[in-house]
Amino acid sequence: MMGAGPVPIPDAVAKANTVVINHLGDTMARVIHQVKTMARYVFQTRSNWVLGVAGPGSAAMEMAISNLAWPGTRVLSIVNGFFSQRMAEMAGRVGAEVTTLDVADRQIASLEAVAQAIERTRPAVVTIVHGETSNTVWNRELKEIVQLAKAAGALVVVDAVCTLSTMPLEMDAWGIDVVITGGQKGLSSIPGVSLIAFSDAAWERVRTRTAPNTHWCLDAILAENFWHNAGYHYTAPVSGVLALHEALRLVCTETLEKRFARHLRCSLALQSGVSALGLALYTPQTCRLNSVVGIGLPEGVTAREVCNHISQQYQVEIAGSFGLPIVRIGQMGEQCREHNLFRTVHALGRTMSDLGVKVDLPAGVAALEESLSAGSREARR
Repeated sequence: MMGAGPVPIPDAVAKANTVVINHLGDTMARVIHQVKTMARYVFQTRSNWVLGVAGPGSAAMEMAISNLAWPGTRVLSIVNGFFSQRMAEMAGRVGAEVTTLDVADRQIASLEAVAQAIERTRPAVVTIVHGETSNTVWNRELKEIVQLAKAAGALVVVDAVCTLSTMPLEMDAWGIDVVITGGQKGLSSIPGVSLIAFSDAAWERVRTRTAPNTHWCLDAILAENFWHNAGYHYTAPVSGVLALHEALRLVCTETLEKRFARHLRCSLALQSGVSALGLALYTPQTCRLNSVVGIGLPEGVTAREVCNHISQQYQVEIAGSFGLPIVRIGQMGEQCREHNLFRTVHALGRTMSDLGVKVDLPAGVAALEESLSAGSREARR
């Protein structure tokens, strides 16, 4: 499983996902307390307003949007791919006045363009994706974009579904108001249970809104009754929460610093291996994600052909994208292991060769090995 998510899960997470307990009992209350404590570390926040969401990362995204925006709210959505466009669509569906800042494929928004858009639209809310999984673009100037938005009085919502715990993101230090993530990517938990964190300023907007929230399950005030008061909202996905607890525990045990270093080292090695095969990396190096690597497809080869062949012949799953001429290799959490990279580069090279694309498989594997070895030597210094 080397696609863009879900990713393989550790044994401890799988075991926790088999357990069912009382969703309103004392044990569950202790689990929830620990989940929030560990999540604060992963989000790098001291905020009290950390909640779980019984749904995918998109449900957490919708919780953020539907609690902060309503008819008449001015929203600026910075759109540079499929998932950043999804936030704009969600804002439009709750009746917000949405303006999009459309960014060319494989590029990030310039600070000048963002400043001009903010000045022109005066938004109450700005939405942006930290890592656009669809085209593997890393919005590397996120911190500076948040500063521009905050200076204009806007709240900032950040999708960190594929970057949380794989790349540095500091909610409090950067001034982010809402961060959302799914469990099934960097955290290496199961799909369907997600996390969201609100700043005090964002929570105050949620608490004082006068327009009723059109979403009942995703109403953050109702969710608070379970996540902070051990009271009833709806029947919580207890097994999924226990799995998330174990996934967060493993992240905390490894530490973010070591986890970031592991992802960077493995991503650079994977990129070296792919390039040495003779294939083109899709995204410029300056804005390339660590967690998902995009590979441009040669003429005459489709993503469906590559994904089907590598799965059927070599038992490796990678992903296409949403109409783009690329395939994507995920290396998040449990994917991000050296043995997985060797198997994937070998399988990709063999697949391309089988499909009539000229590649240099020995050079690809050698480059992967050399990069990993160099990274190990650097880490020991």
